[in-house]
Amino acid sequence: MGLHSAQKKHFPLRGIDGVVQLFDAELRKPEPDLALLSLVLGFVEHFLAVNRVIPINVPGVRFEPLEPDCPTSCFPTVELGMISALYERFTAQIRGAVDLSQYRRTAAGSSRELVKKVSDVIWNSLSRSYFKDRAHIQSLFSLITGTKLDSSGVAFAVVAACQVLGLNDVHLALSEDHAWVIFGKNGEETAEVTWHGKGNEDRRGQTVTAGVNEKSWLYLKGSYMKCDRNMEVAFMVCAINPSLDLHTDSSELLLLQQKLLWLLYERGDLDRYPMAMGTLADLEDQEPIPGKENPLKIHLKAVSSAQKHYNNEHIYPYMYLAGFHYRHRSVREALRSWAEAAQVMQDYNYFREDEEIYKEFFDIANDVIPTLLKETATAAESPGEGGEGTEGGDKDQPKQAAAVSALQDPECFAHLLRFYDGICKWEEGSPTPVLHVGWATYLVQSLSRFDAQVRQKVTIITKEPDPQDDDDQSSEDFREGRRRGPRRESKLEDQSSPLSAAPTSPCSQPAAVAAQPKKVGEGGLRRRSSQGLRAGDIEGKPKSPSLPDSASSPFSPEQAPPSPAGTVITFQSEKMKGMKELLCAAKVNSSAIKLQLTAQSQVQMKRQKSTPAGDYSMSFLKRQRKSL
Repeated sequence: MGLHSAQKKHFPLRGIDGVVQLFDAELRKPEPDLALLSLVLGFVEHFLAVNRVIPINVPGVRFEPLEPDCPTSCFPTVELGMISALYERFTAQIRGAVDLSQYRRTAAGSSRELVKKVSDVIWNSLSRSYFKDRAHIQSLFSLITGTKLDSSGVAFAVVAACQVLGLNDVHLALSEDHAWVIFGKNGEETAEVTWHGKGNEDRRGQTVTAGVNEKSWLYLKGSYMKCDRNMEVAFMVCAINPSLDLHTDSSELLLLQQKLLWLLYERGDLDRYPMAMGTLADLEDQEPIPGKENPLKIHLKAVSSAQKHYNNEHIYPYMYLAGFHYRHRSVREALRSWAEAAQVMQDYNYFREDEEIYKEFFDIANDVIPTLLKETATAAESPGEGGEGTEGGDKDQPKQAAAVSALQDPECFAHLLRFYDGICKWEEGSPTPVLHVGWATYLVQSLSRFDAQVRQKVTIITKEPDPQDDDDQSSEDFREGRRRGPRRESKLEDQSSPLSAAPTSPCSQPAAVAAQPKKVGEGGLRRRSSQGLRAGDIEGKPKSPSLPDSASSPFSPEQAPPSPAGTVITFQSEKMKGMKELLCAAKVNSSAIKLQLTAQSQVQMKRQKSTPAGDYSMSFLKRQRKSL
């Protein structure tokens, strides 16, 4: 059984608009055809990014310019004959290998044995040896023409194969760095169908219950995305990889991805897909389409979606938001968003399989924030490239003023502390250490960017959790059950005497506390596929002028300057509590801070293990975009 006549009438697909029209038609159906759409995207990606030999020497493939008289910008025409042949090959392979009569099916849906059998078919069709993390092997086009798929591509192919067999209860499940399938009544059953990371261990058929229970980021404590068909379409769109090499993207693929994401977004199909919204907002920030929603608003919707639908346990929406503010050099808001990401991270346990998010936090702490604060300090010190009284100098004055403001803002310093507090708390109770001396070196550097008088305007509270705050005090991991309501810093109003919990120190200011100071992190955002940070998020120069904090902040609508009374934060981690006096001392004591940050005795590790050399690379090579 091949393509239907209603599908065939769209061919040949000419240009980006031809592809978008096919997607629009499929998304209007109860069951959009995953196999068809994945083959189309894979075909286009192959001839625009893998085998880019435009516009000649490809038998059977025609290229047409996207714009008249622009021979360098071409788009492959998607012919019915080729796509139909690939489609029939895929469907025949699946139907020929799976005899449904041999497997029980109940009113609740498919059985684990049947799902495992389908994953066997996909698994066994792959080449035995190939580099599993290479680019452009995420689509069914790659499977059929090259017998190669990356990890998330395998999970997607299993779902597409199940759709071919009529198993419409089988859907894709996505965390921020892994994919598996759900099936049965309301998607209550889970099954691994692919590998994760470098190990390529075969866990197919197993549930994800153990990963959820151990509180690893890989499984999001159960707050993962349970996709419907339209979200699975969004997944394949997010998985488009436009890179030609480490430094160059296909502008045609970027525009195709952007237009398809707008189609999905405006239909409401991304409402429960925060990272897809982050990808769209990034594309829009780089090359805006006239008349569309502004990217900051989309980033905020992504954060709101993670809060509403996923218990505020996703990290990347905050990372995307921070990347936006970083590009626009909104220092306070970038630091605030990174702090929020770390505050979400603190309730996880760190496992080796979570290395992708470790790399993100490592780069932010040890490269991005130090660089941002260094640039900010330089801008604050220099009168502007144009010189005094020149036109160039006048243009640089707002930038210089913003830089001075950021480094004199206690709230910026408080966000930096909250960022590190979250990471230190993440480490506590985890089987794998997070922090080492490399982190400490850059922490000291970042702290030193703020003068003592600025640091001393932050009131740090180190109140120990009340017994009733924890569900199980005997738990080996003392974090379990800790978060059952608003974050601790939002509960300061309930403390009858904050001074009793904050002994006198340079950071403890009775007058500030009594005056009900602003509490960092309050406001619209509390705590909270696809892709992580794109390469441009934390690297290139801003493409537009800095946005004033009043326009860019999602957290404090009024954006009033910090109150004279000061800023209050509450530390959760033992390491940061132990550094309380050091953080606000007149002179930053580098040696003491390094000792405190790397002291494993305070981390209450479940087991001590030496860290293999080279695990935490100090190089900041670009990582290839991930398809999750």
